Amino acid sequence: MKIGDIDSDYETVKIDQVGIIDPLTGAVVFKDETVEFSISGFSSEVAGFISNFLDEKREDPPTVYRLIEQICEENELLLVKVKIYESGGIFRANLYFTGKKDMIFRNFRASDAIALATYYHIPILVRKSLLKDIQKK
Repeated sequence: MKIGDIDSDYETVKIDQVGIIDPLTGAVVFKDETVEFSISGFSSEVAGFISNFLDEKREDPPTVYRLIEQICEENELLLVKVKIYESGGIFRANLYFTGKKDMIFRNFRASDAIALATYYHIPILVRKSLLKDIQKK
């Protein structure tokens, strides 16, 4: 499957809420009209970055995100989407880059992938089997 191909096992989601569960733990809720998905158990620091990126506060991203940006610029690559899935009871993500050549970086932390997707305004895809139907009111 090529990077631009549509994968019927995944659904594009939007961030509905970002929150801090306790001083160390963050959470993200994805929701649209019919489905919902939440991830928690990652650092409150990353939740703060995601929240800032959603508010267009992008002046001081973490060093690792700037590193990815510099590597992409030097190699004429763009991060074009992330896919979230479950592996061994934890959420992981694949990062999809395109440019001079297509590259997929596999099995990264979902929280960082969500932050990068938010920073770059790119699609976040979640495996459909993780989404739960919600009742319309």
